[in-house]
Amino acid sequence: MAWNLRAQLLETCSCNMLCPCWYGVRELMIMDRGWCTTTQWSLIENGRSADVDLGGRTIVLTMDFPGPTLFEGDGTGRVYIDDGASAEQRRELAAIFQGKQGGAVALFGTIVAKWLPTKSVGIAIDRQGDKATARVAGVGQVESTLLKDESGRIMTAQNLGFASFFNSDGLNTELAPSSSRWSDSELPHPFEHRSGARSAVNWRTD
Repeated sequence: MAWNLRAQLLETCSCNMLCPCWYGVRELMIMDRGWCTTTQWSLIENGRSADVDLGGRTIVLTMDFPGPTLFEGDGTGRVYIDDGASAEQRRELAAIFQGKQGGAVALFGTIVAKWLPTKSVGIAIDRQGDKATARVAGVGQVESTLLKDESGRIMTAQNLGFASFFNSDGLNTELAPSSSRWSDSELPHPFEHRSGARSAVNWRTD
């Protein structure tokens, strides 16, 4: 089924800055702790799946991988969808972010072996200057702060393998170290995030 969406992406993981998976090179993709937990927050600006409008929705994709690299897969994942979404939006978004509808995010369907039931929850993101605080009600919170040099310029990474794969606009990824508090007991590891990045994505299928 054809779908498209444009979103602001906020990514965090349990590795040190910068997450080695972003390079997309297997021999460099050794997870700092031997395993990885990640959250990917998608603030959808506009989009459609068939005749369903996806604009204005917020999705949190949580994944846990046993390592030692992402290529081993065998991950456990869950999709959280903001509780303002309709039943039709929840159906389409869960299928898209579990990789069932093709496109760039189809990768998740190949490396996540077990999908926990999708949850409809309150999701809030507060952006104040360089800092973003994102919360999933009853589950946890992530804080992300843009990294700047001494001149106040945002530090970025360009042409990273995964940024290219995910079609980040301009292949430009802003570095944003993170911290988190999380309590999804059905995932294998507790969440303690340090790495983080932000980018704009423009995903679509034919």
